[in-house]
Parts: sequence; structure tokens; C-alpha cells
Amino acid sequence: MKTILVTGAYGFIGRNLIASLKCKEDIEILRIGSKNSLQDLEEYALKADFIFHLAGINRPMNEEEFITGNFDYTQHLINILHSHGKNTPIVLSSSTQAQQDNSYGKSKRAAEEVVLSYGREVGVDTFVYRLPNVFGKWSKPNYNSVVATWCFNISRDIPIQVNNPDAEITLVYIDDVVDSFINKLDGMNMMNSTDFYEIPRSFSIKLKHLEASLLAFKKSRHTLVISDLKNDFERFLYSTYLSYLPEDDFGYDLEMKHDNRGWLAEFIKTEHSGQVFISRTKPGITRGNHWHHTKVEKFLVIEGEAIVNFRHIESEQIIEYPVNGRRLKVIDIPPGYTHSITNTGTTEVITLFWANELFNPDKPDTYYLEV
Repeated sequence: MKTILVTGAYGFIGRNLIASLKCKEDIEILRIGSKNSLQDLEEYALKADFIFHLAGINRPMNEEEFITGNFDYTQHLINILHSHGKNTPIVLSSSTQAQQDNSYGKSKRAAEEVVLSYGREVGVDTFVYRLPNVFGKWSKPNYNSVVATWCFNISRDIPIQVNNPDAEITLVYIDDVVDSFINKLDGMNMMNSTDFYEIPRSFSIKLKHLEASLLAFKKSRHTLVISDLKNDFERFLYSTYLSYLPEDDFGYDLEMKHDNRGWLAEFIKTEHSGQVFISRTKPGITRGNHWHHTKVEKFLVIEGEAIVNFRHIESEQIIEYPVNGRRLKVIDIPPGYTHSITNTGTTEVITLFWANELFNPDKPDTYYLEV
């Protein structure tokens, strides 16, 4: 059993780190937050086999709190370890601001030196991370993260302020931060040429592009057009945006187009990967009887029984594919074949469809022809 102390345990990084640590076996987690006393800190520090020191101040009421919250608190932790002869590895969450000469930067730099000096004196590993802006779930909005603030505001129709749209910010994703931290716990210590560690992957983005992505995420719930999520940053940002949705607004309605056959609804659309839709079809009813020059589709019956029929438009031969919801089978719809799907059972058929392009009413590429 390894005992891990996490200071700043109830902050953004701390909560995400602890959520991952709890998935590991043989780990006891000791938490220190703003409501814990210095006595609690001493008790836990003496029990710990490894320390993640994440506690700090970045938005104080007055500048003096930078020193007390960043340097003095860190010094107190190190004094505890020194006075009891504890040689405990430490991961310190610092900031790229430590390179600046403002009050915050000076306090973070002083805290870094305390930890580094401790490591050199007692011969134990210390890992000082100078983090840029970190984004992801559970970051506090309207505090010190533009991503958290904008995700929160845009998801609630609250205006955002963009003072310099062309300003570029550097971001790291919370899961990458946590993974890098835990790698140090697990002994995966890559050789480092300096005293300071960085997250292996970072992202740079202009504020105007960040705003555009977040607005597109919001709009997608109405247009159903999902952003391509073609790179890791867009995927991470989309996940982050959804984590800020109001809890009474997780769901949204789809338009169901009803007729005598049943109903059909579009579900997901993409600019470059087509769209997904779903239908419910009554017994004895046939859908389709059309063909496409270029558009292709996939059919998947998930409930009920049906037959998908094909006929090459230059042939009289009919090809049948029985399908049912008990044994899932995807049916590809090639171009140049007129096709239909008929409910052959006694209950309604539910079918998932995928098409490789968005429906364009001005150029539907759909031509009626009985199978």
C-alpha cells in the first residue's frame, strides 16, 4: 500500500488527479484543502510516501497572500519533512508565470526553489512542473481560465468578452497533466535537462478560433452538424465544453418526421463524414425504392424483422438480404442499385442509417425506381 498526499485536493487539477488515483490499486489518498489546518498537513505529510503539492494562491484579495499561499505554505511543508528526516518525492505544480517578475511569478519561483533545494539536500526526486493554462472538466469558470469561463458562458447564452481576437494562448489538457504526474509516481522519470518539467503535449490557439469552436459546439445541438473533431485539441475542447452544460440542459429534442410509414429523424451530421439518422417503420411498410449516383448508405436494423431488397438499375434480378434485431448485420447500399427495406414482421422495425454525405435538397442524388 502506497500513501499519497495531495495538497490542493479540491481544486481543478487536484480533483482530476484524485479521480485517476482512485482507479489504481493499493493506493491510500490523503487530501489537504483550504479548510485543513497546518496540523492536518503535518500529520498527513509524515504518513505520505509521495506528495503531489498542488496547493497555491493565484487570485488573492491582496498581493501579500501570494507569498503566504505559495511560498510560505510550501516552506512549511518542506520544514515538516526536514524536521522529521522524511525523504519524500514531490511533484510541485508551478506555473510558467514563475519566469515573470510580478508578485505571483516571484512567489511561485520562490516555492520552486524550496522544493528543488529540498530534493538536492536529501537526495530525493522532485518534479517541478511549470504549467501554462490548463483546460478540461471541473475548472472553475469566471476565475482564471478563459476556456472554463467561455464554456460556461456560451453554454448558458451569457455574452463573452474578446479583447484581442488575435491573441494566442498556450494550453495543456488536464488528462495529459494527470498522466504526466502519475508517471512520476509510477517511476517513469525521463531524463530532464533542466530542473523543470513540461507536459509533453501542448496546444496553441488564437482566441478568435477558440471562440469559433465553442460557438460551433453550441450551434451543433440545433443544426446537428458536429465539428469534425479531426485533431486531439478539438476532441478535448468538445469534451470540456460538454462538461459545462447546465445539469437541466443535457438533453435536446430531435425533429421527428411522421407519415403513414412511421417516422424518421436525423441524429448526427458532419461536414465531411456524412450523417446518421433513425427510423421506425410499421409492419408491412416499405421504405426506399430509389437509387443514387454517388451517395452510399449503411442500414442497420436494431429491432424487428425486415428484408433489404436490391436491383441493379440495368438488371431485372432482385437480391434479398433478410435482417433482424436479434443478429445485427450492416447492409451496404452501393450506388447504381435501387433499394428498399420492408418490414416483414408483426412489430415495428427500428433502423439506423448512415449516409456518406449530408442531404442536399437542391441536389438530393435520389431517383425513384421500384425494386
